[in-house]
Amino acid sequence: MKKIIATLLACAMVVSLAACGGNKDAKSGSENATASTTSTDTTTLRINLASEPGYLDPALNSSVDGACLAVNSFVGLYVYDENSQLQPALSDGEPEISEDGLTYTFKLIESKWSNGEELTANDFVYSWNRAVAPETAADYAYMFTPIATNDDGTLQVEAVDDYTLKVQLVSPCAYFLDLVAFPTYLPVYQKGVEEANPDGTTPGAWAQEAGFVSNGAFTLDTWNHEESMVYVKNPNYYRADDVKLEKLEFMLSADDTAIYAAYNAGDLDFADSVPTDEVGNLLDNPEFNIIDTLGTYYVCFNVGSKMFDGLTAEQAAEMRQALSLLIDRQYIVDTVGQTGQVPADTFIPDGMADGNGGVFEASDFGYYDATKTGAEKVEEAKALLEDCGYSFEDDGNGGYTISPALSVTYLTNSGTGHEAIAQCIQQDWGALGIEVNIETEEWNVFLEDRKAGNYDIARNGWIADFNDPINMLEMWLSGGGNNDTQLGTSNSAAAPKWDEYDALINQIYTETDFAKRVDLMRQAEDMLMETGAIVPIYYSNDIYLQKPNVKGVYASLNQNKYFMYAEKTAE
Repeated sequence: MKKIIATLLACAMVVSLAACGGNKDAKSGSENATASTTSTDTTTLRINLASEPGYLDPALNSSVDGACLAVNSFVGLYVYDENSQLQPALSDGEPEISEDGLTYTFKLIESKWSNGEELTANDFVYSWNRAVAPETAADYAYMFTPIATNDDGTLQVEAVDDYTLKVQLVSPCAYFLDLVAFPTYLPVYQKGVEEANPDGTTPGAWAQEAGFVSNGAFTLDTWNHEESMVYVKNPNYYRADDVKLEKLEFMLSADDTAIYAAYNAGDLDFADSVPTDEVGNLLDNPEFNIIDTLGTYYVCFNVGSKMFDGLTAEQAAEMRQALSLLIDRQYIVDTVGQTGQVPADTFIPDGMADGNGGVFEASDFGYYDATKTGAEKVEEAKALLEDCGYSFEDDGNGGYTISPALSVTYLTNSGTGHEAIAQCIQQDWGALGIEVNIETEEWNVFLEDRKAGNYDIARNGWIADFNDPINMLEMWLSGGGNNDTQLGTSNSAAAPKWDEYDALINQIYTETDFAKRVDLMRQAEDMLMETGAIVPIYYSNDIYLQKPNVKGVYASLNQNKYFMYAEKTAE
């Protein structure tokens, strides 16, 4: 049955293409890509990353596509190179680190903002304090937790002089240089920020239209909202001589089919998404790239959803665990992902470093167990749901009816892959008579609804900001800007108590015994997974299409794409 649905789904996804399946007159995706038109304009790179960005303000952005735009238009103390290795950028070599590991002193190179003004250590002091200020309401404010604070809540960051920045940490932090390379740590132009927000009510106003001051390789020149953006070379960039391109032109769209057509027509040189039904045809195409990343594609539950009304916290967790058991992860990987993703049983991705010289090993939760049959998982899920007060009857068609009736809404943003996964889950949960209504929203609306808890169940994904498990765990702190599950903030009687988790994360922050720290992080993930609020589906990789006449684009393990040193030939 699933194979039939997958075939029908693939056909439905190519509405604007000439054919689906075995039409001999239609070229395969691989042939289309190989024979596609190549742009000969060597000064301009035409790109699609996603649709309309939510924020261009580095402090307010929390999406991968927004981060890609940030690292190409701003630069901080450190940056990732083409081998995903940290390299000094505005830092003049390695910082001086005190013997106790608590004080970092950065010497800055001389550099300028795009308007020609000098960029100094005070710009970092201002930008970092702005990111943690409550009125900024930055989702990533918690990433500054390693830095000590003053009594007034400001960070212990000091401009010793114009080109010397001193940072005081709470405890030794092995990944601190990774943090200073992250977009939230990038400097912003104080005068422009404050002039655009005189009353303090719209902190991101300064970057909502083209023309704002930045300091990266490119500056935003024009922005036709919902359609396109044009970035131009910044002559004041600290490595301007190494930037060969004059312009980056971005197509703003989340329509995979339209993006793919534009790529094949030569209107795009780089595309960050591919229609799900084309992936299999592209696997042997040299223009199709699959790269390693550290991240997890998952489903999240709003623990305060009304679907858990009348249940205890323990029963609500059992209900979520039951739904997790029903999901056929291997089928999703094989028919939707198709690029070697690994079915996931835990939130922290395979291969992540443990911060103590090894690889993090999580507990075995049993949500994905290749040794169990689908029927065995259905029986386990039934037993858990029966503990929550549901009963089942054989429907005579190989499935069950559930009583009382259970109808849930699954929220996703548009995209052939996301929608296909939603339909797989809809079918898996339907085995127990659960009705799943799929709602699709435009990207920025989806982000805001998920963040605000305006959903029952939603698709989600997290690409690690740096290679340490704490990054996958700290986002679930009560009130955290990326805590879409509402753990620790929901007043529902069915929501788990979360004080112990918050205390555990804060203990991890200050733990100096790195072996003990690994154990604490394992405890934290166990606590998170036991809530059932996070349903890992697979460990992610990243895919993109790139024309053969484009060289020098590279990506980091956190999926940031760097275009500043790309080159484009005529052929």
